[in-house]
Amino acid sequence: MIHEVDEVLKGLLSGGALAGSGIDVALDAPTRDWAARRNSPTINAYLYDIREDINRRQRGHVPVHDERDIVVKRRQPPRWFRLSYLVTAWTKQPQDEHRLLSAVLATLIPRELLPPSELPSSLAALGLTIPVSVAGIQTESRSLAEIWSALGGELKPSLDLVITAPFPAYPEYDAGPPVTEGAVVRTRALDGTPQGTEERAHRPRQVEAAKEARRAALRARGRNTTT
Repeated sequence: MIHEVDEVLKGLLSGGALAGSGIDVALDAPTRDWAARRNSPTINAYLYDIREDINRRQRGHVPVHDERDIVVKRRQPPRWFRLSYLVTAWTKQPQDEHRLLSAVLATLIPRELLPPSELPSSLAALGLTIPVSVAGIQTESRSLAEIWSALGGELKPSLDLVITAPFPAYPEYDAGPPVTEGAVVRTRALDGTPQGTEERAHRPRQVEAAKEARRAALRARGRNTTT
């Protein structure tokens, strides 16, 4: 999951206001040695903190549907993790670094939510939208000054970028087949002999009506989402 978020972030930073600029995008730790080797303008996004977002934790299970909209598996809800990146610009002049940071802000501010269609592999399979926060109030226990001190470098302008991504919960387990026959109620006399006729408490046509109502609700939810 983390490497997929890295891929998404590199794509975001390479596009938007920086599209076609030829600016390098790196994910390295911005140490003194790394900075000394820079010979071209670079945007660096260093992942410095990974924490679970407890407020997003859910209980229960999530149904998994096939192409016919039938529940075939169930799994636990995903766990959400806050991936915090230290975004910095590296050039020979401070003014150029400030311009690059402004371009990063212009690129990321409109992207507060990333839809599944823009996500790779297993992230897209979850069908969830990923929130992105840039230059917000820092809530992690360590300050940016402490981070720079740990890296052995001098404090410089930076953006705190947080991408909250879901991590799939495993394992999945098979669900029972869909109901096609209703339950049958049979009555017997005290001596055990059948009494009366069979009565279906839940008929197949009632099952189909319930399935159709669910499909209609899904279609309505899809229309509300697009609007």
